Order: sequence, then structure tokens, then C-alpha cells
Amino acid sequence: MDIKTNKKIPCVLTIAGSDSGGGAGIQADIKTISANGCYAASVITSVTAQNTMGVETVYDLPAEVVAAQLDAVFKDIDFSCVKIGMLSNAEIIDTVAYKLEEYKIAPVVLDPVMVSTSGHALLRPDARESLKRRMIKLAKIVTPNIPEAEELSGIKITNIEDMKNAARIIGEMGAEFVLVKGGHSGGDEATDIMFKCDTGESRTYSEKRVETKNTHGTGCTLSSAIAANLAKGYDPFEAAERAKKYLTAALENTFDIGHGCGPVNHNIEIRD
Repeated sequence: MDIKTNKKIPCVLTIAGSDSGGGAGIQADIKTISANGCYAASVITSVTAQNTMGVETVYDLPAEVVAAQLDAVFKDIDFSCVKIGMLSNAEIIDTVAYKLEEYKIAPVVLDPVMVSTSGHALLRPDARESLKRRMIKLAKIVTPNIPEAEELSGIKITNIEDMKNAARIIGEMGAEFVLVKGGHSGGDEATDIMFKCDTGESRTYSEKRVETKNTHGTGCTLSSAIAANLAKGYDPFEAAERAKKYLTAALENTFDIGHGCGPVNHNIEIRD
């Protein structure tokens, strides 16, 4: 019997580091993109040896290998969105930026990964200026958490207005939207702020804070869910709202893996 394969599915590319423990990085991205109804392809920038207790070793792939992966997928697959995670050094940042420009790829969701959940530095100090100079201007949405937003903006964040001000400063680097994630703040609710950089319009997303130790890969998961929803045609505000609900449900339904900070439940089903 002949089987027709004429169905189309939005394709999302994730460009990030791998996580041997499976809770963050490329592995979390692929699970999230798939769970949100899209096809996931991947370009690996770094290989990490890590588990639920922390990162033990990081090996950055040569920039030419990153470039070869990008050429291979961009020549063959039409992507509706690209999500970018760990870009640990300036050479990899420049390579990814150049290839995005060469192939005219958009939209881009940039998760400016600087430090792992366990506290291990994932962005070299000399690469931070390259991230600001080369990558942010290519992004449709940048998704820093509070420490990352403080690093990028140069201001201390203690409240909602500070989050908006930080988003405004980051937007001046060229991004269209900035989502400052409030998971590192205190309180009974986890509140994120989405800022539209050309108009100053903002939207707040609040969900009841989930008390769980299993928060490994939350940033990767949220940004990948946003990318998947953009790929499906939702506008940035809607994509962020849907991604926030997905992450909250994934946190509410975590399970224990390993002896440390476990992953969220990427396979949770979200119904419209």
C-alpha cells in the first residue's frame, strides 16, 4: 500500500550546546519543539558533560564544524523559526551571525545563555560583547532571565519597572522584542515582561510559582516553546503567552531524574 507523505509541519532549528543529562540545551529544545507541534532540526555548538548535579566539562566545536552544520540544514530545509541557545565563544557567535545573514533566516529567538542552572559559566567573558554586537540585532525576540538582563543592560533589577527598563536598553541593541523572565525573583508568582522595542508596548505574564527542585533547562524550554509557536503563526505576544503556560504545566508535572536538579516534563500535553 502506498503511503502519501504530503503533510506539512513547521520546521524549527535549534542552535545550541548539548546536555548529556538530557534536561537542557539541544535535548530540551528538540523535546519542546516536538511537544509544541513542530519538527526540530539541530546544530550543535558545544558538547557538555553534565548531569542533574552540574556541568563537569565543556568542549566548544570548531567554528568551521558549526558552519558546516548550518550550511547543511539551511541548503535543504525551510525553517519557520530559529532558536539560538548556548554560543560560548566569539568565533562561534560570529559564525552563526554570518550564516543567518547569508541565508536571510528569520525570525530568530535568542536565549542569551550565560550561566547554567547549577552556576557554571557557559559564555566566555570575551564573548559577551560579541553577543551584544552581533546577535541581538538579528533577534525577533531575546529572552534573558533577570541575571542575564542585568548583565546585558548594565542595570540592577529589583522590580517590574526595572525589568521594563532593562528590556528597553537591550532593545536599543537591535532586537524587536525582549522578554525578561522573572523566575529568579521572589514572590508567589513568576512574572515575565514582554517589551516591544519600537513602540514601548509591554505585556505581563504571571503564573503561580511552582515549588519544585526540578527546574533544569527552564530557559531552554521556554525559548524553544516560543520559537515553536512563532513557527505555527502566532504573534510574539501570543507565542510568549502560550510558551509560559506550557512551561508552567511542565514544571507542575516534573519527575525525579538523578540526584540533583531534575528536568521539567517536556512531554506534557497542552490543549488549546
